[in-house]
Amino acid sequence: MTWSATQYTRFEDERTRPVRDLLAQLPQRPVAAAIDLGCGPGNSTELLRARFPGAAVSGLDSSADMLAAARQRLPEVAFVLGDIAAWDGPERYDVILANASLQWVPDHAALLPALVRRLAPGGQLAVQMPDNLDEPAHRLMREVAAEGPWAARLAAATAARAPRRGAGWYVATLRGLGTRVDAWITTYHHPLAGGAAAVVEWFKGSGLRPFLDPLDAAERSEFLRRYEAGVARAYPALEDGTVLLPFPRLFFVATRD
Repeated sequence: MTWSATQYTRFEDERTRPVRDLLAQLPQRPVAAAIDLGCGPGNSTELLRARFPGAAVSGLDSSADMLAAARQRLPEVAFVLGDIAAWDGPERYDVILANASLQWVPDHAALLPALVRRLAPGGQLAVQMPDNLDEPAHRLMREVAAEGPWAARLAAATAARAPRRGAGWYVATLRGLGTRVDAWITTYHHPLAGGAAAVVEWFKGSGLRPFLDPLDAAERSEFLRRYEAGVARAYPALEDGTVLLPFPRLFFVATRD
């Protein structure tokens, strides 16, 4: 799956707000080492450095395009190309941040123990994931994929994200790993100027990627035309033309004892 830093950062203010809220829940304390898993273009890494200015901060992402943008933004930070699912090593971290990234990583039952093992005593795993697979914008992606001439090629696209699990599952699993857990869900209502087209542009930088990547240019255009028509029905514009995009997100902070 390919990622475009330019497309992703078109809505940087809206995408950055959740990680600000997440980092605000971490206590101000001495942090020697922190890492941003799935750092993208570095917007979350920048906030992580500001939250813990004395820490050695690094970032990891699977997209070379995202890392190029992150290195340009924060040239003094060590950014590494890599897969979160395969991330391993002897280093221990006081903070492991994963902002809007773990939803793309399979098998969270295996992933969470691996992440907790990388925490130093008292270290914190801070995670935010979209909780929107049941929202109209995502249901429409699956419907357009299933109903078009591309159905066979896009059969795997709906499985690109990890299966959706509730807050209770994460709390129980992380408690079983010897951590104290705080979990919550927040629904943001993002006002997007430009009607249904703006909603499409938002998801072109994230959830639509698995559906668009396998298609040629003509097919992408037709897919997006059908998708935008559905979005216009599902998200009617306000009087000023703005569309409110409801976006639920799941947060949790797990502190290792």
